[in-house]
Amino acid sequence: MDCSVAQCLEVVGEWWTMLIVRDAFLGVTRFDVFQERLGISRNVLQLRLEGLVEAGVFERVAYSEHPPRFDYRLTPKGRDLWPVMNAMRQWGDQYAAPNGAPIRLVHRSCGHEALGTVVCSECGGSMSSGNVQALAGDGRPRLRRKSDRSSTSSRAATADASS
Repeated sequence: MDCSVAQCLEVVGEWWTMLIVRDAFLGVTRFDVFQERLGISRNVLQLRLEGLVEAGVFERVAYSEHPPRFDYRLTPKGRDLWPVMNAMRQWGDQYAAPNGAPIRLVHRSCGHEALGTVVCSECGGSMSSGNVQALAGDGRPRLRRKSDRSSTSSRAATADASS
């Protein structure tokens, strides 16, 4: 599917996967600790970790040779999921935590509880769905104009325009 959201979900859109990533942001790196904290079956955890390593979200780093044991550490690609995870946390705090937020994030620099906001990288202004416009990007295939089509049949032109 020609959609960056769909491509992201292909990597991290499964329930356990985002919880594994969440725990990694909280400092978990060991298989057994992921398994204990999440209560996930070992085979499902192994499959999810293998997928995250294959996708470049985690890297495996050996910490024991006998027996072979590995840490699972976030890569730069994995750490770039932080704003996604934080937005999900904030949404859950607001709409799915009737007794209040289970954790608070405190900004180390100023000591205040911090909420993430989306701002424009150019002007610093707040961004929302109501003040942005979606335009075709460089990765979007362009539709060919009628004059560019090699087929002269109107049936081919009509089929091309509808795809």
